Amino acid sequence: MVNKNLKFRVENVCCIGAGYVGGPTMAVLAKNCPNLKIKVADLNKERIKRWNDKDLSNLPVFEPGLAEVIQSTRNKNLFFTSNVDESIRKADMIFLSVNTPTKIRGLGAGKASDLKWIEACAREIALKAEGHTIVVEKSTVPVKTAETIKTILYETHSSKEKTFSVLSNPEFLAEGTAINDLQNPDRVLIGGEDFESIELLNNIYQNWIPENKIIKTNIWSSELSKLISNAFLAQRVSSINSVASLCEVTGADVKQVSKAIGSDTRIGKKFLQSGPGFGGSCFQKDILNLVYLCEYYGLHKEASYWENVIVINNWQRDRIYEIIVSKLFGNLTNKKITILGFAFKANTNDTRESSAISICKNLLKEGAHLFIHDPKVSKISILEELDLPLDKDSEEKRNKQFTYCESLKEAFIDSHAIVILTDWDQYKDLEWKSISQVMRKPAWVFDTRTILNKEMIISTGINYWGVGVG
Repeated sequence: MVNKNLKFRVENVCCIGAGYVGGPTMAVLAKNCPNLKIKVADLNKERIKRWNDKDLSNLPVFEPGLAEVIQSTRNKNLFFTSNVDESIRKADMIFLSVNTPTKIRGLGAGKASDLKWIEACAREIALKAEGHTIVVEKSTVPVKTAETIKTILYETHSSKEKTFSVLSNPEFLAEGTAINDLQNPDRVLIGGEDFESIELLNNIYQNWIPENKIIKTNIWSSELSKLISNAFLAQRVSSINSVASLCEVTGADVKQVSKAIGSDTRIGKKFLQSGPGFGGSCFQKDILNLVYLCEYYGLHKEASYWENVIVINNWQRDRIYEIIVSKLFGNLTNKKITILGFAFKANTNDTRESSAISICKNLLKEGAHLFIHDPKVSKISILEELDLPLDKDSEEKRNKQFTYCESLKEAFIDSHAIVILTDWDQYKDLEWKSISQVMRKPAWVFDTRTILNKEMIISTGINYWGVGVG
């Protein structure tokens, strides 16, 4: 039920961070709350330029349905700007949606979250905000981050006219289905200590989300719930991938096993698809953060338990690479290997922590020439992820290692093997009989997503290996 007996009103909303979370989240918010004026602010001027591009195919984030939402809201009640200070000054409510990567140096390096952007935002809000401002954690953050934000807000500014309230409102969207996840979420979590601020955010969400889907907790429970949610999902991926290798040596089929155990309502069918390992911006980062938290509080066995989820994930990537080398007679030197898919999952252009990165890097070390195709990932993104030089002087050497395929036709000619790493729909119904005729024999397909029919592939004269297929 919407609470109308509130003193403070939210009319102007600011989101700091125009990335994979901030952009889509604010677009859906604008669509459902036409009474709010929403600004998405980011210092990255090139990113903001692309959000404002008339060509909706040039948006920096690809999500099914996103372009349509942007078209219906942009420059009406949704605005993208690089003027962060002005956006903060006018905002009644500010969402923090900045990156919180794993620290690469110092205390907790390799596990703890790097909160430098969260801290920078808090300091800027403390200086530029006016009147009362509600600050909402949207980024995935460690437990007790709200305490840090509060300290910065109240100890940085000197004006007694400024007041702040901090809420935790973690995102639970999945890339590739983000718009639907935002429009029809399983739940919305709001954590905080200030009743009125909680109710104000609750009122916003009730414009399109049923009240029974909005969960209110204390702020620490909200922060921790996000980490635990991702840890549990990643755990399921590692579990089914460990089962997949057992299926391969016993003659079982991991898809059939997944269907059987997923039919148990106590288990459920989601996140039981075997593959090359989980990727994306959240799972590995959040598990490492959870490991760090456990170790910090002296819970070493618990830390080891969660760390092994990542150990299995890395093992699966290495296992696939080693199988490819083995099936191709232990030698990849100058062999053309076709890579289908580089994004960490279908229906997104996000490559962060994609299993394709480590698998492709290992194949390059073996001397392979990779021909990579992905319908949404750019050539520059692939080069950067594979640490290949971008300068023109290195072009000749680079061209012997990597070729970016605009079309699929060139990807298959004289290829020794095809490796499917992302389950894009267009890879499921290829003309395999024609493909077989242009490949070098003995030819192989390595189906790490098990999206193909083994018997059909073999009938075309191509050898087949699939994750979890005996």
